Amino acid sequence: VGSLNIHTQLERAMAEYLGTEDAIVFPMGFATNALNMAALVGKGCCILSDELNHSSLVLGSRLTGATIKIFKHNNPADLEAKLREAIVYGQARTRRPFTKILIVHVMRQPDAPQVEGVYSMEGSIVRLPEIIALKKRYQAYLYLDEAHSIGALGASGRGVVDYYGCDPRDVDVLMGTFTKSFGGAGGYIAGSSRLVQHVRQSSHSAIYGASMPAPVAAQILTALSILLGRAGPPDEGKRRLRQLSVNAQYMRARLHQLGLIVYGDRDSPVVPFMIFMPGKVAAFARLSLAHGLGIVVVGYPATPIIEARARICLSAAHSLDMIDRSVQVIDKLSRLLRIRYSRRQPPDWTRDRTRAWAEAQLAEFSRPLAPTHVASSANGVALIGA
Repeated sequence: VGSLNIHTQLERAMAEYLGTEDAIVFPMGFATNALNMAALVGKGCCILSDELNHSSLVLGSRLTGATIKIFKHNNPADLEAKLREAIVYGQARTRRPFTKILIVHVMRQPDAPQVEGVYSMEGSIVRLPEIIALKKRYQAYLYLDEAHSIGALGASGRGVVDYYGCDPRDVDVLMGTFTKSFGGAGGYIAGSSRLVQHVRQSSHSAIYGASMPAPVAAQILTALSILLGRAGPPDEGKRRLRQLSVNAQYMRARLHQLGLIVYGDRDSPVVPFMIFMPGKVAAFARLSLAHGLGIVVVGYPATPIIEARARICLSAAHSLDMIDRSVQVIDKLSRLLRIRYSRRQPPDWTRDRTRAWAEAQLAEFSRPLAPTHVASSANGVALIGA
């Protein structure tokens, strides 16, 4: 309802960026999962969902009416066992074969796995090549949520698919949001023309919901133009992606060296470290603010009650000086609150992630962020942004 030319323009740009046939955008990221999954699967289908998938995927799965099976986090072996079980035994009571099997991962099909690209509370990256191999072997469908990886991972920022060098056509449903890397709002679903056309005609979110505000669509198009090298200084998109990658590895290395328990993969810009005790979580947050550091802490019900943590989400706007200052505060407070629980030596890769290493990595793109500007997109529409 209320679609404008700029929405069509954004959808075409996202399809081009992702390497898919078509894409559709929605005004709310959470609803992109919660209200669209029912258009893809229903009763008589089976959803295989990672145990740490985002609540939007959990809600969306429940609204489908499909049978839901949970597999261990980012564990292809357990996923394969659940896939085989679903194929061999079929539906409960009747033992009829499932109509579809969908694998859902965050990053987030017959049987479809549901997975996430970068898990928002763990900072881990989905083992996508192994998931794709399983999907093909058992003729399932794959739904991949790239909310935290699109615009952040891969040589061109195209997410986990780009990070591993996979073919985007091997992922049946590519989903992501614009609220992280693009600094906007809303989400998208991309894939084959047939898939997107079906979603347009069947999705409650597409039929009954309002369209994305036009200024938000323009903001996303500007960010996308920078990533594609069509706006801003030359190589500005590449510079920001390099800065983000260096920031993630440098921050993780520093936290490991402090003796903190740090979750996730070294290239993930989501950097959680464990506090565990609920009382210490509140104390850490308040003391951090008192020292001039705003840091997100996460506890129950977003995590199990004894797995509370601090979660750092890095961006290309963070400088190395900011990271060093943050680490100094975390160093002081981690000693004070006694949250240095790790008894292991820091990973080997952290040894050479020094300040000198980080500066050398960034030397090629050593210039300030792009100033506010007005640029023209490929189709001539004026894009305004920073």
